[in-house]
Amino acid sequence: MHESCGIFGVYAPGEDVARLTFFALYALQHRGQESAGIATADGQRIHLHTSMGLVGQVFDEPTLGQLFGDMAIGHNRYSTTGSSHIANAQPISVDSSLGTMALAHNGNLINAEYLRQELKDKGYTFTTSTDSEVIAYLIASSPEKTWVDKIRSTMHRLIGAYCLVIMTPDKLFGVRDPLGVRPMSLGQINGHWMMASESCALDHLGVYSVRDVEPGEILEISTEGLKSHKETSEKHAFCVFEYIYFARPDSVIKDRLLYATREAMGAQLAIEHPVDADLVIGVPDSATAAGIGYARQSGIPVSEGLLKNRYVGRTFIEPDQRIRDLGVKLKFNPLPRIIEGKRLVVIDDSIVRGTTTPHVISMLRRAGAKEVHMRICAPPLRYPCFLGVDMATRAELIAAQKTVSEIARHIGADSLGYLSVEGLLKAVGIAQSELCLACFTGDYPVPVQLEMDKLALES
Repeated sequence: MHESCGIFGVYAPGEDVARLTFFALYALQHRGQESAGIATADGQRIHLHTSMGLVGQVFDEPTLGQLFGDMAIGHNRYSTTGSSHIANAQPISVDSSLGTMALAHNGNLINAEYLRQELKDKGYTFTTSTDSEVIAYLIASSPEKTWVDKIRSTMHRLIGAYCLVIMTPDKLFGVRDPLGVRPMSLGQINGHWMMASESCALDHLGVYSVRDVEPGEILEISTEGLKSHKETSEKHAFCVFEYIYFARPDSVIKDRLLYATREAMGAQLAIEHPVDADLVIGVPDSATAAGIGYARQSGIPVSEGLLKNRYVGRTFIEPDQRIRDLGVKLKFNPLPRIIEGKRLVVIDDSIVRGTTTPHVISMLRRAGAKEVHMRICAPPLRYPCFLGVDMATRAELIAAQKTVSEIARHIGADSLGYLSVEGLLKAVGIAQSELCLACFTGDYPVPVQLEMDKLALES
């Protein structure tokens, strides 16, 4: 399963906004590793730099030195609509009747194909294959007389998930869709305002996190200060996988620290699926906190039995076939002296296709594990996501094709237990009506077609 994108916006006259954005994107690198970009504005012009790669590969001192101004927006990309290509890197810049605008987007639209064709029929030429460019042109083409009204009228046309940071030469905007599918935090320091996909990016900059941007809210920041324009919504659908996997454990969402939430998931998993074992291992890094929670609830000791190479997938150098064949061994390395002869409870965040977990279990058995009992701190994934998570098609989701006992045999586990939907809701502590659980239940917050292709807008 792959993350959504990471976005950041800052309004801080007199500060090095490009450098602030650079370090914020560093903190949000886990949300996207394909490309990165920063746009700044100086009151007259917008300056933009994007490239393929990680934040540290895209920017250096000379590049940051050319990005000057009083405000900036930044983006880390994982492709959910459109291929991984330099043309699709963000932020993107378009012209409108009110001047130039730059935009960065986290999320995924359901009706992008229809809207794109409508704009093409009006004469608009697209240079990317992203739904983000569709949003930008919709805002630019709106006949409204102010930026806020242009954004508001566009929101009424969009179906799906989107958090946006938008910048004109003299204003910064933050936008969150009415469903509130993706997270967005607002922070303040010394009278300056910042917005980020997660609060951890604000923490790294020493910025006080004021609150979450509300679903349906448009934030407008300029020399006149911060203004909030709200679109009411009766239905919210925050992605529960932000709690389970995507967001960093040191982020705070809806006033809850994710680390504590993941510990609660592990504890609830121990209540629902106890097992007689010697050691608990959380698959790093996303299930580490859940492993601690399981151990605390069950009374079974917890230890690191797998070490993760955090730099796998962080290079553009292709491995040769011999290295590629090592597969999951490149990502994890077991500690035989810790796990030899032990009955293990292995906690993981999810099983998607069921291709990686068998290799992890096999690796643990080769390292001497006597038994391996898998416990998953999410319910079975039976339905694909159409709101910004590149997960799999339904035919590829193993839980859509097999029973729990069949999956246990497939992955080679002595037993397998999933957290129930009710248990997940109890651990998260949020009403079901506030969350999107569609990947577990098939109950989508908006109408979707059964199969969609993320390359549908490729020409």
